[in-house]
Amino acid sequence: MNSKKNILIGITSSIASYKIYELIRLYKKNNYNVKVVLTDNAVNFVSTLVLETLTENEVYFKQFSPRTNVEHINLVEWADIFVIAPISANTISKCAQGIADNLLCSIFCAYLSTKKPILMAPAMNTNMWNNPIIQENIEKLKKLNVDFVNPESGFLACKTSGIGRLANIETIYEKSLRNIFQDKKNNNKKIIVTLGGTKEAIDNVRCISNFSSGKMGKAICKWAYRKGFDVLAISTVELENVPYNFINVNTAEEMLNKIESNDDFDILIMAAAVCDFKAKNKSEKKLIKENIDNEFILELVKNPDLIKTIAQNKKNNQKIIGFCLTDDDYINRAKEKLKNKNLDYIIANEVNIALNTDKNKVTIIEKSGKIINMDLDTKDNTARKILEVVCD
Repeated sequence: MNSKKNILIGITSSIASYKIYELIRLYKKNNYNVKVVLTDNAVNFVSTLVLETLTENEVYFKQFSPRTNVEHINLVEWADIFVIAPISANTISKCAQGIADNLLCSIFCAYLSTKKPILMAPAMNTNMWNNPIIQENIEKLKKLNVDFVNPESGFLACKTSGIGRLANIETIYEKSLRNIFQDKKNNNKKIIVTLGGTKEAIDNVRCISNFSSGKMGKAICKWAYRKGFDVLAISTVELENVPYNFINVNTAEEMLNKIESNDDFDILIMAAAVCDFKAKNKSEKKLIKENIDNEFILELVKNPDLIKTIAQNKKNNQKIIGFCLTDDDYINRAKEKLKNKNLDYIIANEVNIALNTDKNKVTIIEKSGKIINMDLDTKDNTARKILEVVCD
């Protein structure tokens, strides 16, 4: 499916233009088709040869081509999304006023009528960004359903610090895919995803944990965001440069508390590997090896059953999805867990396939008893397929 999506990138004259090489690389790595259109002055900041090499396509910057004078129409028809990054204050103002004096602006004016998504990522000096005329033009474009990735604060090319730096490339990438794949019916729905393996302290240095990498949960968060949900990740692993909200936790009880304090969710997907047990008596100081005999007895007590606790109080409009990871008889064990914990769906998978790898093979079992078997696939594709089932 990805290979059928066409990304048209517009580059304007900005010192940040070179960063778009990395954006193109991300699209191509994930099998999207990419074409680039430049403003007249953007050719001073990027190499057309490099862009053509990266995209494997011609780069467009002439308003009127010797071959055809309707290049802007052809590119509009070809594209599934128009990403203008970086976009300068000058081009923002031209687009807002409907001025079409170069190829990029001509494409924008024609593209508006298609209702296909447009994403702009500004980059400029702080004073230019704060200029009331620029802000007025941005608001005008937003009313035309143009989406924005706002610039970040940082050290700028003009040797000052402030807002104006081009947004993180991964943020632009994910926001563009959200514009392509989102289902409008999800826009006001909140989804919570737990991920990673919880950690239960033995002393102030050591802990009980597991080998969960959080990769499956990260993939679910990513595709939930792309599909238009308001995503909250409750995670034991670090999340960087993600476009959705997240809370870091360590223990099972911390995770439970955060879910309960955000109980206005529509969907809860418990992808985290929660430790079943914790130390009965945690030492407040590091245990000294020399003070311990050859044997050390660690008493454990059960942790609360997070998903069962939450499911007991779920509202009629809420869906709760669990995971069941085991070595053998995983389908029957998943069915039992689905029933005993009052879940809407459960996702069964095997330890030797799923744990700490980039691939997964899952079976989705619905409350009605319907079973959906999925082939071995990347966790990214698996996450997408899971969401298509459980969020229907």
